[in-house]
Amino acid sequence: MKNMIKISVRNLVEFVMSSGDLDMVRMNNARAVEGTRIHKLIQSSSGDNYDSEVMLKYVYEGEELQVEVSGRADGIIREGDKCTIDEIKSTTKPLKEITEDMNPLHWAQAKGYGFIFALKNEIETIDIQLTYYQLEQEKIIRFKKSFSIEELKNDFIGLIEEYLGWAEKIDRWIKLRDETIEELQFPYGEFRKGQRKLAVSVYTALKEKEKLFLKAPTGIGKTLGTAFPTLKYMGEEGLEKIFYLTAKTITRTAAEDAFHKMRRGGLRLKTLTLTAKDKICIDNTKKCDPEECEYAKGFFDKLKPAIKEIFTNEDSFDRDKILEYSEKHKLCPFEYSLSLAEWSDVIICDYNYAYNPRTFLRRFFGDSKKNYAVLVDEAHNLVDRAREMYSAEIYKQPILEIRKKIKDDFPNVVKALNKINRFMIEARKECEESDGVVLKKEAPDMLYPYLTRFIDQSEEVLENGANKEYFDEFMEFYFKAVGMVRTWEFYDGNYVTYYEKIGQDIKIKLFCLDPSKVLQEKMKMVRSTILFSATLLPLDYYMKLLGGNEESLRLSLESPFDQKNLCLLVNDKISTKYRAREKTILQLCNEIMNVVRSKKGNYMIFFPSYKYMNDALEILNMAGFNHKVDVIVQDVSMNEREREEFLEEFDKERECSMAAFTVMGGIFGEGIDLTGDRLTGAIIVGVGLPQICFERDIIKQHFNDKGKNGFNYSYVYPGMNRVLQAAGRVIRTEEDKGVVLLIDERFSYGGYKSLFPEEWSHYHRIADKDDLEDELSVFWA
Repeated sequence: MKNMIKISVRNLVEFVMSSGDLDMVRMNNARAVEGTRIHKLIQSSSGDNYDSEVMLKYVYEGEELQVEVSGRADGIIREGDKCTIDEIKSTTKPLKEITEDMNPLHWAQAKGYGFIFALKNEIETIDIQLTYYQLEQEKIIRFKKSFSIEELKNDFIGLIEEYLGWAEKIDRWIKLRDETIEELQFPYGEFRKGQRKLAVSVYTALKEKEKLFLKAPTGIGKTLGTAFPTLKYMGEEGLEKIFYLTAKTITRTAAEDAFHKMRRGGLRLKTLTLTAKDKICIDNTKKCDPEECEYAKGFFDKLKPAIKEIFTNEDSFDRDKILEYSEKHKLCPFEYSLSLAEWSDVIICDYNYAYNPRTFLRRFFGDSKKNYAVLVDEAHNLVDRAREMYSAEIYKQPILEIRKKIKDDFPNVVKALNKINRFMIEARKECEESDGVVLKKEAPDMLYPYLTRFIDQSEEVLENGANKEYFDEFMEFYFKAVGMVRTWEFYDGNYVTYYEKIGQDIKIKLFCLDPSKVLQEKMKMVRSTILFSATLLPLDYYMKLLGGNEESLRLSLESPFDQKNLCLLVNDKISTKYRAREKTILQLCNEIMNVVRSKKGNYMIFFPSYKYMNDALEILNMAGFNHKVDVIVQDVSMNEREREEFLEEFDKERECSMAAFTVMGGIFGEGIDLTGDRLTGAIIVGVGLPQICFERDIIKQHFNDKGKNGFNYSYVYPGMNRVLQAAGRVIRTEEDKGVVLLIDERFSYGGYKSLFPEEWSHYHRIADKDDLEDELSVFWA
């Protein structure tokens, strides 16, 4: 049986026909919001004989393989026996420059839809229409041509045959890949305790096209335990792609390592790691403009040779390899990496690329359902990340600053900004009458047309203002406006709007309280989503907020490690509540000293805030703690190199103990592996509650109104997740031994103890200093 290679009509046309420079204005993902709006505007006003978003599909039979080309036609107009394919494009070009032949790719895409539709409906002649919407003047210009099916066939089949050589390359690769997947053995020979059950549940979820929520304790081997069965399913059942989503760079590295391990067992697999644009740019001093940057100039002319070379020579398209080939071919590494996604089996990337409406990969997560598997690592992070993705805010002050700078160059944009500014002045008045904050259930619908008008007018700045000194500042506000307009699409009963007066400034925010509905819709677009973490506790809470339903599969696994390897102690005599901290801080410091001096080693001390941490450090150092112990401290803002240096301290040989002071929920609170003697113990101060704030209180009230315990949803569950993650740093392998001390009176409350995982059932309450010393002495002996 022949393999089938799938590609969209648009991607086929762009891959074969694109040439010239990388036009960053055209590539700007934020502009798609206007395209979508214009499409809906034209489609909705086109009458009953206009069918919108018609799905079309054609299969080309090659000698060795099939090529499936599919896509959605913007519109099909039926007038009696006559049919017209309508392709809608928005543009800022002046009316006199909008000509019939200004963009051959537009005609090629429309003619592709025309051929597929005519073939399916046995039509000999069909009209193709390009509909251009001029944004500034809001005028529509149409060009129409008639084509015979033979003409359309010659052009479209010509494109497919030009692509065929690349498709055959992919086909040969898939056959090789699947052969190695079939022969692939689990890298460690035997599964760890619980790991086989994990792998079977992942395979079952893929087979049944379901979501799986998986609570798998630290050390069970979640990365390999999910990746291995997903690859097996890919080889047997033909998954198109696997997306491995992470929240942090360090977990991306763990995913890369897992696939490298399987390659050492004979696996052939193309993996791509997507790195954020600002972290992979070769020359940040230059603007993304072909006139300034050689990596943007002639991008599409250089792209195919660069894809061919890396595809032929490499299996892992990681950051270093992408930079190497980008330098060699003089290509923008970020856009090069996005192009390589089409040629990759596994894409390792941030949550944003799948779920963020501003930055998601449209070519993969568009309107039609795809045969993809999505693995969501450390899925507990997705709740707050999704709230952030589906919320949006703007401030008034940037409007005044931008308006002043652009007034002579772009008067039409200034007029649009003035309307937004006047709305925000009225919002500020409301705040001044309501103690600084106004909360509304409904979206501020009067603001919407002002924002869309501004976005329309901004096309002029995008086209002609790239060299202006204020361009970056302008773009920052432009993206905020686009984010607001996008968020309107999702606004429902799971949202609120609030206005907040901050000094003389005013903020307007569309705030997503519960992201479950939008995540559920996103997850429907793929075959199966596997969400896993060591700390999906309570599981019902995470299933509710991450888009689960009654059909979703769930699995909670036991820890594979011997409880005797973890000395888990609870001091519930010390209150770390904000008002009690000054009174109890000396007791706290004594507990820290007692644990650190019980055995020479490396310790992490997790605090709920930087201030609390620094106050404790000051007292400890006054007592000479830093003369007897090497101390390192997490800084508020650390770059990647500083983070690496912090972790490198755990590898050094020392004459004394080392104490790392850090903050719960921060960069060192999860996702780091300090195995063996690299970490001896952790002291966790407090129950990890997020700081009490206006937004958290809105979330609390929202879930109270739905009959849930709002305080738990807003504060307790996210807080205990931080505690569990911090504690999970200590035991990472079967050989690890270590101590965890939890300090807070609330750990004795039933609501908190009910959130202890099963593997914590052996915890011991500390009665006094002697009890602590005895427990530690016996454990280390």
